[in-house]
Amino acid sequence: MEHKPVCCFDCVPCADGEISNMADMENCMQCPEDQWPDAKKSGCFPKVIVFLSYSDILGVILATVAMIFSAVTAAVLGIFIKHRNTPIVKANNWDLSYALLTALMLAFLCSLIFIGRPTTWTCLVQQAAFGIIFTVAVSCVLAKTLTVVIAFNATRPGSRLNRWLGSRVSGSIVLLSTLGEVTICLSWLLTSPPHPGIDTQSETGRMILQCDQGSVTAFYCVIGYMGLLAFASFIVAFLARNLPDKFNEAKLITFSMLVFCSVWVSFFPAYISTKGRYMVAVEIFAILASSAGLLGCLFIPKCYIILFRPDINTREHLTLHSHF
Repeated sequence: MEHKPVCCFDCVPCADGEISNMADMENCMQCPEDQWPDAKKSGCFPKVIVFLSYSDILGVILATVAMIFSAVTAAVLGIFIKHRNTPIVKANNWDLSYALLTALMLAFLCSLIFIGRPTTWTCLVQQAAFGIIFTVAVSCVLAKTLTVVIAFNATRPGSRLNRWLGSRVSGSIVLLSTLGEVTICLSWLLTSPPHPGIDTQSETGRMILQCDQGSVTAFYCVIGYMGLLAFASFIVAFLARNLPDKFNEAKLITFSMLVFCSVWVSFFPAYISTKGRYMVAVEIFAILASSAGLLGCLFIPKCYIILFRPDINTREHLTLHSHF
């Protein structure tokens, strides 16, 4: 009796997510998934709902960057249209250049769909719009690359490749490549479409409102198909990089595809290792970085010549020298 404890038990604090609303309770009660204990762990209150919004600093920065790059792309498109009769624009497949610039402008703008409160409509449109727009852009680059190779080989004596030159062939490449991505996206939307979802586990005391991909396999198929086209463009452009100077756009395409592929290869580990709104921010960053890489590598050097070096923007000079 001398060693009998003063009290029959010790008070143990409730674990995270649990409460005790009465004194001397033997067991704590679990709060519902959409609620969290207060500071005293005596009651539950609704968790804070968070998502990447335009009121967040991160959302504002990403939206501002997207709008700036979209405006820059529109300005470049205006420069190319205004100077469409100059040799440098004609020599680089002006129709494909217009289509590529339009796709890049839409790619910058489509990143805005990822910002804001997820809804059924935005979740359905986000990935499909991103995949199709980027496929158009990459297929335009692929068509440009193949046109460079065909144009060089068509100049050889006895070559029958002249019939493959022209807007019909390049347009067919873009159309067929894009149809493949459209098929993947339609299958995704019809079988297991993305939808708004709530993540209650990633952040303590918060519910993350985000788009559930529906089918993760379909999501990676969309990106994988786009990556396959980009890799094909890179290989063809790399093999054609040493063609005569007047076809030197292959060197720019090689570098642009290297940047593009590097961004999306880095995207996968970053995307998998992040959660919630930061996962969305990673995808937006990849969209902006890869689009800016294509814009900068393919068009900024040409705009420099058009605006600041018109003396070398001549047919004779482009035939003899490499400046783009």
